[in-house]
Amino acid sequence: MSSRAKSGSIALRGMREEDLAQVAELDHLSFADPWPQGAFEYELKSNDYSLCLVAEDHEAPHGREIVGALVIWMIVDEAHIATLAVHPDYRHRGIARRLLAEGLLRAVSLGAVRSLLEVRSGNADALHLYYGFGYKAVGLRPNYYQTEREDALLLDLDPLDIENLRNLIG
Repeated sequence: MSSRAKSGSIALRGMREEDLAQVAELDHLSFADPWPQGAFEYELKSNDYSLCLVAEDHEAPHGREIVGALVIWMIVDEAHIATLAVHPDYRHRGIARRLLAEGLLRAVSLGAVRSLLEVRSGNADALHLYYGFGYKAVGLRPNYYQTEREDALLLDLDPLDIENLRNLIG
């Protein structure tokens, strides 16, 4: 992957079936405990309560490449962030911020009024992102991430502020 992607070359869109292999690869690059084989396919094809978005670099050297992915579970009036990942070569460029803001705006249009998520207690970059959105820590889940035996912080964003989300897309 190119480490020189221009921000204008990154487009957000709904995940498609042809993205699944790249999304699974991205998940493996991003997490010590990636989702099981077929999980993204299930979310995309079978779970009527999932919002699945990707960030695509349409000017990548080897053609269009998926560089970010987001899955949100719609649970009644809650947008639960199931997973959010950005390729290591594309981090710190605002892609995660744009994906999350766009995903939450779409969730609001489907009736979400708040958002919840679990995040590794030691993931400083993710915590910086979520706190920047206004998420607040409301709980701790001990040993939630079993591979590293790491705790998860439960974060809540209530209410979802449409104007703030639009500003975060940039």
